[in-house]
Amino acid sequence: MPDGDSQVLFSKDEINFAEIISVLWSRKWLVFAITVIAAMGSVVFALSRPNIYTASALLSPSEQSGGGISGLMKQYGGLASLAGISIPRSQDGSRAQLGIQLLKSRAFIGDFVERHEILPDLMAAEAWDVNSRDLSYDKEVFDEETGTWLRDVEFPKTPEPSRLEAYKEFMKIMNVSEDARTGYVSLSVEHKSPEVAAKWVTLLIEDINRIVKSQEVEEAKRSIEYLKQQAENTTLRDLQAVFFELIQSQTETVMLAEVRQEYVFKIIDPPFVPEEKSKPSRALICIVGTLLGAILGMIIALARYHGKKGAAYKVQ
Repeated sequence: MPDGDSQVLFSKDEINFAEIISVLWSRKWLVFAITVIAAMGSVVFALSRPNIYTASALLSPSEQSGGGISGLMKQYGGLASLAGISIPRSQDGSRAQLGIQLLKSRAFIGDFVERHEILPDLMAAEAWDVNSRDLSYDKEVFDEETGTWLRDVEFPKTPEPSRLEAYKEFMKIMNVSEDARTGYVSLSVEHKSPEVAAKWVTLLIEDINRIVKSQEVEEAKRSIEYLKQQAENTTLRDLQAVFFELIQSQTETVMLAEVRQEYVFKIIDPPFVPEEKSKPSRALICIVGTLLGAILGMIIALARYHGKKGAAYKVQ
């Protein structure tokens, strides 16, 4: 059982809700004024935020990379090793996984920004005009007429954003994810201009398909040259047959790649120019701002009351 001193201490620390309500009611105009100021400030802030549009695409992964050639190499690799010949091995794996990781890589994004010359749209875009459908730029950051960067930055940064800066900024607006259950891949890009967002999604898909296809075709051609040399250097008929079968498999890879445009991802739902903004939620900003203002007003009212009350005790 608590003693008398602890009971008195508990009663002093006990929250008196009736007193709090009385204090807030007596200072209701202070709370109301602060709440109104916060509400007006949140409205101004919400209206100052530019609309952000999100364009997205749903993609289906293509077949597994290296399926046929990998199977043949696993089957005949032992025979070749017995003959003292090393067969280059193709890496198993999903082209979709390779494509996803490339989309997130610094090298790909840096090359993407430079290749399509989108750095101003990425780093200096200020607003998009719905009527003219033109994108305007921050004049303190980029001069559109001369193409000059005017950013005021500290070393080691330069007025013109670096590839690393562009990569970090692009990763803020791009999202790529894979559904573990279906294997479908979602790719989306956010931007102040809905047209730019849709265009970038399309370009990303085209570039990733083209780059991965180019890499695998070059690898297959190098493998063909290597296998031809090995076939010429061996006198074993069985091993020559293995090499010819591997060469045929790699030749088929090259032929199929040349006629297939959607090499990594097949487009299930193509990107469209969004008609409605995805953010900001101006209503939510105003509601949260008003609530925070009301809470701040109540805290200030209570603090002022307890401050005066403490000063009165000191005088006594």
